[in-house]
Amino acid sequence: MSTIGYENWAVDLADVGAIYPFQGFELPMVIAGVVFWLGWHITQARRETKHMEEVMKMGDPEKIAKMLERY
Repeated sequence: MSTIGYENWAVDLADVGAIYPFQGFELPMVIAGVVFWLGWHITQARRETKHMEEVMKMGDPEKIAKMLERY
């Protein structure tokens, strides 16, 4: 099975060009990677904000310092 359209590799590879799999899908893969990366950062920021809000609700400065030492 060939993902680049060549069934026979008995050719001069200098004339072939790109020989990596899934050629032509570079842009969609970059877009998917950037969307995943941004989504992860947004999710992480929300989780950290929620955690800090819970810590601040405790009110006791010693408890807050103790909780913050873990992270």
